[in-house]
Amino acid sequence: MKRIFVAPDPGHLRLRNATRAVVGVGLAVTAAELAGLSLTASITGGLAALLALFTVIDGTVRAQRITTVLLPAAGFPALALATALHDLSPYRDAAFLAVVFCGVYARRWGPRGHALGIFAFMQYFVVQFLHAAPAQLPELYLAVGIALAVAAAVRFALWPIERRIPPVAAPAPLPGRGLARPTTRQAVQATVACGLALAVGQVLSEERWYWAVGTAWWIFVNTASRGETLVRGFRRVLGTVLGIVAGLAVALPLDGAPAPTAALVAVCVFGIFYTAPVSYSWMMLAVTVMAGLLYGLLGVLTPHLLVLRLAETAVGALFAALAVTLVLPVTTHDTNEAWIQRALHAVRRCTAEAAERLAGSATADPAPHAAELEALLARVRMSLSPLVHPLSPFRGRRARARQVLALLDDCAREVRGLASVAADPDAGHDARLAAACWRVEAAVEALLTRERARDAADRHADAASDPAADRHAAPVRVADVVEVPVPATGDGPGASHAVPALAHLHGLERLLAELDAPLRTAPRSPLVGS
Repeated sequence: MKRIFVAPDPGHLRLRNATRAVVGVGLAVTAAELAGLSLTASITGGLAALLALFTVIDGTVRAQRITTVLLPAAGFPALALATALHDLSPYRDAAFLAVVFCGVYARRWGPRGHALGIFAFMQYFVVQFLHAAPAQLPELYLAVGIALAVAAAVRFALWPIERRIPPVAAPAPLPGRGLARPTTRQAVQATVACGLALAVGQVLSEERWYWAVGTAWWIFVNTASRGETLVRGFRRVLGTVLGIVAGLAVALPLDGAPAPTAALVAVCVFGIFYTAPVSYSWMMLAVTVMAGLLYGLLGVLTPHLLVLRLAETAVGALFAALAVTLVLPVTTHDTNEAWIQRALHAVRRCTAEAAERLAGSATADPAPHAAELEALLARVRMSLSPLVHPLSPFRGRRARARQVLALLDDCAREVRGLASVAADPDAGHDARLAAACWRVEAAVEALLTRERARDAADRHADAASDPAADRHAAPVRVADVVEVPVPATGDGPGASHAVPALAHLHGLERLLAELDAPLRTAPRSPLVGS
């Protein structure tokens, strides 16, 4: 709970997003009700508005608008398929698994594919949740269309947060070809997990089996490795347990009373958006309570239903864990290395742009690279989450992973400071700045070269079956290219700006030198070999 409220929220962005989501979803549901649509259609529209505001995360406002416009192209076919096959169980189940595979596979096309895949899955899911019939399809289309229009109006016209605070593009998925591509492997894993969850979920309940499928699906969202998926599954179950306890205390006594239920659903929507960036467990608590409140509105909420929800969630989490472990697993080692290297590349690019800006270039701009670094660090934290989790039994790995995260966070702070200084139009050229920037770039290159040398040694060790093969690698020491910083002083032109810039650059040199130790590990090391 403390983490939610003390987590940094620059510009109150999380608070604004959460409040805007409440407004957008509330107006979408109100518009559906004013249009005379049924409760089923209104809930479908509210969910569509929530998804439009939650999943569309393209890096520019223009791209966000295009993705929002494309949502019906993904959602309407899924709605039609789900309603048409609702009473034909074998075909319904096969189509659901096809939607699962395509939805995950689409993530290879970045944020837009990610959003469209989620929207298609959830439109199929909501038909199962609400037991919508084919005759209701026209009003479901109308409800979704109204909701998306309202959500777009709120996001891009009424409260355009992204115009004042440019959105940060989500990092591109890790590359690869065929089954070496993480998104392809995840599509296979998710389909297997959802297929098993569907089969066992139907044994538990022929009416509420979809929660097992939904759990397995969502556990794979925004994960890229075996460790990340296992941690996410644990957090989902924990959040569901807490949400069911809260639902028994809050949703059950209301018994579907419209006014208080609507107010609490608004609170849950706020909680989903506000907690999602910092705590998946607390976000799941809000989702679970909201689901209980909606069941109350539909007149089917009972303690048994909430317990069944927990059982279905456990089934979905179990099969997600088995699939990610046994079916084309992507190791934590692979993703750790990839995201850390991409973060270091962002440090180097930002430093190079800052050097050009400080040298007088009018076109160089380090700010986008500083923002890119922040987004990449979020992925590094997620990648290392299995190692830093409190329940991780590997203390040495946990300590080193925490050290890497702390040093990278400090690097990001120095990069932000450097970008801020470089943006000042009065910042002047200083020969010491160019030299310091070069040393930072060289230090990053030394770390990256060492990573490549270690990977080559790893492959050599595998081929030769020689555990000592890593001794043949000759990693480059960062200490060879950085220098001990001296106090920055000066009285010449631009000196007042050169001094803080030098301080940030010297800070980066020190941090990169400190990073060399936890990252300079042998192949199969405790940190990266998990």
